[in-house]
Amino acid sequence: MDTNAVILSGPQSLELGTVGLKAPVSGDVVVQVRHSGISTGTEKLFWLGTMPPFPGMGYPLVPGYESFGEVVETCGVTGLAVGDHVFVPGANCYEGGVRGLFGGASAVLVSPAARVAKLDAGYGAEGALLALAATAYHALAGGPLPDLIIGHGTLGRLMARIALTMGGQPVVWEIDAARHSGAEGYQVIAPENDARRDYRVIMDASGAAGLLDTLVPRLAKGGEVVLCGFYTAPISFAFPPAFMKELRLRIASEWQPADLEATRRLMDDGHLSLDGLITHRASAVDAGAAYETAFTDPTCLKMILDWSAAA
Repeated sequence: MDTNAVILSGPQSLELGTVGLKAPVSGDVVVQVRHSGISTGTEKLFWLGTMPPFPGMGYPLVPGYESFGEVVETCGVTGLAVGDHVFVPGANCYEGGVRGLFGGASAVLVSPAARVAKLDAGYGAEGALLALAATAYHALAGGPLPDLIIGHGTLGRLMARIALTMGGQPVVWEIDAARHSGAEGYQVIAPENDARRDYRVIMDASGAAGLLDTLVPRLAKGGEVVLCGFYTAPISFAFPPAFMKELRLRIASEWQPADLEATRRLMDDGHLSLDGLITHRASAVDAGAAYETAFTDPTCLKMILDWSAAA
């Protein structure tokens, strides 16, 4: 079986092409993708060619790990039925030497049913945001809630929204004035307008390099900085200020299955809204231009590909 998929054949060399799919085996589902998201973190690094060595790396590859679509076939016992709508966190289902890293930007996906998450069809394009929301949840559930979040992009907004549902009251720093809008229940300010020096927990959702030396003076003694982005350069900081503050440093990685389920409950119960996070949409037929916009346009929070014309 062949399908259309986004193929990244090298740095800044991306197009929609045809790939072969592995046949489903027992426990698999075949999903007709309706929408997929573009990550401005890890996917941008692959597009730029700056991703550090990572398991499974190599070109050509199918990027993407944010897909939402409809089950069109089941194989064996899956717990799902044809017509169910599911979130798929990427797939490794391609033949012909095309790598599935992360493999979600495809019109059709074959995936073990245990990897997908059933969602209401009504989520539409927002269903593709489940993994990013679960990544935010994972960072927050790993320790004390933040009182400062760095960055008001999609991840930062999700972290702030989820922190509110957990009883937190974070402040968000954002250097781009155009991204100050869209906050509900929390304050977004420029760092230079904030005089506080007693933050207990600071979470960085920006992935910016060289940030620690800026954040350490803003901590209370014994405060914690949580790195939630993906950093290509070595993390370093001046030791004396960190020593005086007794800095604690934590790294939050990607979501785990329990985070995905907890986030889905927040969404289904109406406690977590995904409104306003999708700023750009494009047909998968125009994938090349869509990826460039997602990675270069500062007004783009989240780009969603519509696969209806590329099936």
